Amino acid sequence: MNTNASSSSRPAAHSEPRSAAGAWSFILGCALLGTIGVFLHEAKADPLTATWFRCAFGLLGMSAWVISRGQTRLLRLTRGNGPWVLAASMLMVLSWALFFSAAERISAGVAIVLFHVQPMWVLLFASLWLKEAIGARRVIAVAFAMCGLVLATGIVEHTAGGSLQPAYWMGVAACLAGSLCMACVTIIARRLRDLPAGVLAWWQCAVGTLLLWIWPMQQGWPAWGTSWAWLAGLGLIHTGLAYTLMYIGMARLDTARVAVLQFVYPAVAIVIDWLVLDQRLSGVQMTGIALMSVAIGFAQRGRKA
Repeated sequence: MNTNASSSSRPAAHSEPRSAAGAWSFILGCALLGTIGVFLHEAKADPLTATWFRCAFGLLGMSAWVISRGQTRLLRLTRGNGPWVLAASMLMVLSWALFFSAAERISAGVAIVLFHVQPMWVLLFASLWLKEAIGARRVIAVAFAMCGLVLATGIVEHTAGGSLQPAYWMGVAACLAGSLCMACVTIIARRLRDLPAGVLAWWQCAVGTLLLWIWPMQQGWPAWGTSWAWLAGLGLIHTGLAYTLMYIGMARLDTARVAVLQFVYPAVAIVIDWLVLDQRLSGVQMTGIALMSVAIGFAQRGRKA
């Protein structure tokens, strides 16, 4: 792209309000996602039940989005994109289930932070599968992000204090597995560039609803009332509304700004954990989070260049 093409005053005057509106929309969507830990805590449901509710109510929200955008005809799968859409959907549902499982064992804030190592996996997978050159800048960023990841998990303090707990590390493993699933979804989405993001999210919710409905049927539904309200929020607020706001924002922002603003999500989650759930991170963990953030931002800047 010719960066000088946007240097005239007239395009800038029109693009700045659009970019600002997109930024606020994206930030609000990320902030809503950052409250997901409270909903999980209050719902008191097992991971697969929570995942089904997110998919089922998210399907309602994404259906409203697709209909309002006039994209219902794009929901039809073809021989070319069908297998990829279904694979991406199943991987995304699996990543949600792994995240909810991790949040049971470690704080939602830490789980969200660990999931944000996903851009690093994308860089590695793009190199291995798509034969894209990583470059020295990105290799350095990956190395620093991995160091930050180690610090963010709390492994240094747990090892020093001799308080390694299997459940905690099962949560960490679930986060890393989930982030790998999300990275695979991102790689697959590159093959589906002509498919609007809202349509892909619709299929993710639809596949999860169909695959997981048997679980609450066999294990028992949550008690009607407050629990249902919190679980419905996972789909209507943290999927339907949050994703819609983020899609609106991404359509008006460049990739570099999206990469930076997405850290509103873990930042809000950490603050919510502290203020509402009284779960605080240590100084070492906060250092690791900062290191991950800087490394991913460094990699994204290199990507743009």
